[in-house]
Amino acid sequence: MPANQTVSFLMQRFKEAGVRIKGKHGQNFLVDLNLLKILVEAARLEPNDVILEIGTGTGSLTARVAPRVAAVVTVEIDAQMHQLASEELYEFPNVTMLQLDALRNKSHFDDTLLATLSEKLAEHPGSQFKLVANLPYNIATPVISNLLLAPNVPVSMTITIQKELGDRIVAVPGTKDYGALSIWIQSQCRVEWVRTLPPNVFWPKPKVHSAFLHIKVDPAKRAAIPDLAFFHTFTRSMFFHRRKYLRSQLLSACGDAFDKPQIDAILAEQSLNPQMRAEELTPEQMLSLCEAVRCLR
Repeated sequence: MPANQTVSFLMQRFKEAGVRIKGKHGQNFLVDLNLLKILVEAARLEPNDVILEIGTGTGSLTARVAPRVAAVVTVEIDAQMHQLASEELYEFPNVTMLQLDALRNKSHFDDTLLATLSEKLAEHPGSQFKLVANLPYNIATPVISNLLLAPNVPVSMTITIQKELGDRIVAVPGTKDYGALSIWIQSQCRVEWVRTLPPNVFWPKPKVHSAFLHIKVDPAKRAAIPDLAFFHTFTRSMFFHRRKYLRSQLLSACGDAFDKPQIDAILAEQSLNPQMRAEELTPEQMLSLCEAVRCLR
């Protein structure tokens, strides 16, 4: 790929390869490759890293990552784009290209992807797994969220996402952007906002701003959550009706497991006002409440 991946270059290359941009796949390409350099540097790559990239695109990010690491597994859903990237990446023997949908469904990754990733990690004992990707906006949330429950959890995720999603990830209690995703990620990770990107650095130009985020998983934080799957489900259920008061929302979240006096007792034990809302709880308070419920079920 050229040092500057201009709009005219992409248009000509896609025309030659017979590639058509498909909006349903969230295809927007960085045309300022200096920004890709910033993204790669933010990933803090090491020679023994195994990298997952979701959204190969033209392979421009892949080509910058591959020389620095042990292996790259890169996934592209679009068959035409996959073929184009294959022609650009043939010189990198440590790159494994998969043409498939990274997500089997909203809550699970594709089995082939997971198996390939496990295989590459096994081939490089002691390696660290990292996600480095310009994530397609339409799957960014489930990718980030599900990776924290996957068989292999990355040590970090360095990603391009929609700014609105980034705002939700870093939001603080009591704000409109704060919700289940904020709590889920902040309970396990430390988040660095690397850069905000205007629409004009992409082609086609999206209607929204984007952001580079570096999300580093904190092993100590994860170890403090006894049942990650239960915490994930519980936290999401507490925001199904975010305007409900805490007492009512907790009753709904617990189903038939507890009656009203038991819910009142749990809230009293946690020193939580029943008239609060879930969006007012810190990640630590939500985890404590979750554990109180889990231990009594």
